[in-house]
Amino acid sequence: MAAPMEIRLWNDKREREMYDSFADLYAILKTMEKLEKAYVRDLVGSAEYEAECLKLIAQFRTLTASLAGAVPSVDRFAEAYRIDCPAALHRLVTAGVPATVEHRSQSGSASGSGASAAVVAECVEHFITAMDSVKLNMVAVDQVHPLLSNLSGSLMKLGGSILPPDFEGKVKLKEWIARLAKMRAADELTEQQARQLFFDLESSYNAFMAVLSTAGS
Repeated sequence: MAAPMEIRLWNDKREREMYDSFADLYAILKTMEKLEKAYVRDLVGSAEYEAECLKLIAQFRTLTASLAGAVPSVDRFAEAYRIDCPAALHRLVTAGVPATVEHRSQSGSASGSGASAAVVAECVEHFITAMDSVKLNMVAVDQVHPLLSNLSGSLMKLGGSILPPDFEGKVKLKEWIARLAKMRAADELTEQQARQLFFDLESSYNAFMAVLSTAGS
């Protein structure tokens, strides 16, 4: 009996990575759809919903940016792969912020609250991008410094209305940016430095989400 023929979905490593990214996008859409339904049915609290939603939005933006050429339209992607996710498409593509933030913007000062919501989403995106960069061992100074600078700038935009002046994330970022400024562009962080940077980013991100949860309660 002849051995079954192996069917490959890709021809090279680049195609395999593309299909892996497609799978990630599929998972994000399905997860967001379930999260939106859980929030509507009051199965998840506002604080937990907002934290998870912001994380998914950040991952979605990072992923779709890398798939811009392969996936020009997320709506068409969902249609092609038969993903029934209207709530996810609204949250990720149309609104771009969690429902809790969207509703606060509508009930309060539309311009001020809307601007804050956009900056919060921007901060989460920069946090996720920076942590992913370290995870992928993209730790050269000219790779890390712009990411930390972007994150620091976004946190500064929030001012004191949401974050306290001594917020640990701002302090740690300032220290890291100053440290990187003394290094050459081609220099790379050591394994120990990269591990510490990831720890500082993760703890700052968790603290940031905790402040948001408190502000939203």
